Amino acid sequence: MNHPQKIQIDKFLDSLSDEDFSILIPEDASEVDKVKFEICRNFVVYLREHKKTQVELANLLGVDKSRINWIVKYRIEHFSIDYLYALLKQLKPNVELKLFPAA
Repeated sequence: MNHPQKIQIDKFLDSLSDEDFSILIPEDASEVDKVKFEICRNFVVYLREHKKTQVELANLLGVDKSRINWIVKYRIEHFSIDYLYALLKQLKPNVELKLFPAA
């Protein structure tokens, strides 16, 4: 079994950027960020359940594929709740945005 050389591994790791990973929100995130995060999660679930690619989803929603990439990587800072919710309504017309009482 051949293993990659250290130089190949280093080159690969250097090619990665922070934008290649999904974002997690901290426990003390704002309520707005939590709602945006949850809406983004719905897109990830949709992609998996419907076995669609990000490009297919972008075409279906009529948005640039980079927007879908940001959504599925939880780059919530790029979006408002209104925008994310409007896109989600295109996929799931019966979806409702519900607020939960504070614990």
